[in-house]
Amino acid sequence: MTEPLVRVEDAGTVRTLSLNRPAALNSFTTELHAALAAALDAAAQDAGVRCVVLTGSGRAFCAGQDLADPAVAPDPTPGAPPKDLGHMISTYYAPLVVRLRSMPVPVVAAVNGVAAGAGANLALCCDLVVAARSASFLQAFAKIGLVPDTGGTWLLPRLVGSARALGIAMLGDKLAAEEAARLGLIWQCVDDAALAETVAALALKLAGMPTRALVATRQAMAAAQHMDLQAALAEEARLQRELGAAPDYREGVEAFRAKRAPVFKDR
Repeated sequence: MTEPLVRVEDAGTVRTLSLNRPAALNSFTTELHAALAAALDAAAQDAGVRCVVLTGSGRAFCAGQDLADPAVAPDPTPGAPPKDLGHMISTYYAPLVVRLRSMPVPVVAAVNGVAAGAGANLALCCDLVVAARSASFLQAFAKIGLVPDTGGTWLLPRLVGSARALGIAMLGDKLAAEEAARLGLIWQCVDDAALAETVAALALKLAGMPTRALVATRQAMAAAQHMDLQAALAEEARLQRELGAAPDYREGVEAFRAKRAPVFKDR
């Protein structure tokens, strides 16, 4: 049987999605895009899933776009029209970013190897990024005459500031996971042998937390980047009003008073 392009594994309420083109360093094709979109949609719709882990099979997380894919490979025929890369972005990469940033549960990227180009920004679109010490991040776009995509132009300045973002994007140098963590580009860098255990513990912790509040936190922080202080305060009040009427708030307060572990169920 043919191996699936995205492997799906459940461990309780945590679902792990593994990009599964290891021979091609899990680089994107239109088929892989379709498989990942379907897997993310299925996780979003499954009430039993409370956290998603995104990782790669083999020795890479994701090497970005597969440049041998006919959808993007330049046609060497003299006079042939150029490939419309904008169509590729709007049809596949932009919806992928929107899907990740709108997931109804926390998403953790477990970066097990190289994350390059769109693969680097795919990881950065997740809520928390944990990388193996041997992993690396590479904004490879300038090396082939392109700009960062998959949300890179939006994400990088917000994560590390405009000066570092421009340096990372324009120079296209490989950034070691340890340096990425030091700069605040990712959440955590751990020894390779500890990656699986660290991510499993983190995902389990997130799965046991109030999911709606975590997702609202992601949304509020993104929205606040475009607001003044008064608008952000008003949005906080709106969200607290909404969340304060939900069962998880009541459960959290009751558990605190009773000195017991809470059991959150909202999603």
